[in-house]
Amino acid sequence: MAKNILICDDAAFMRMMIKDILTKNGYNVAGEAENGAKAVEQYNTLKPDLVLMDITMPEMDGIQALKKIKEADPGAMVIMCSAMGQQAMVIESIQSGAKDFIVKPFQADRVIEAVKKVVG
Repeated sequence: MAKNILICDDAAFMRMMIKDILTKNGYNVAGEAENGAKAVEQYNTLKPDLVLMDITMPEMDGIQALKKIKEADPGAMVIMCSAMGQQAMVIESIQSGAKDFIVKPFQADRVIEAVKKVVG
């Protein structure tokens, strides 16, 4: 059965790019969110197998959203996405419970490798 994945990124073209990579590799995109607050809301509604979460977003950043999701569901699987040079944020997100992180700009094979590692 295809894994359901929630994509959270404030840039529509990034969500589209990730969605394209995932669907071409047999994953199901359960939903999309353009900020951390929506990500938490969508997570609670959709209960996806995995969340791909951008760190830098308006309203609520990815790290705050990650913490809220992990509070509600300690077993939540989240992979963070960050631009180069956000080492401190990457470390904080891993300490907050993220399972992995992907650096932008994305390489399709790196996205799939991270997803497979976390949810198979």
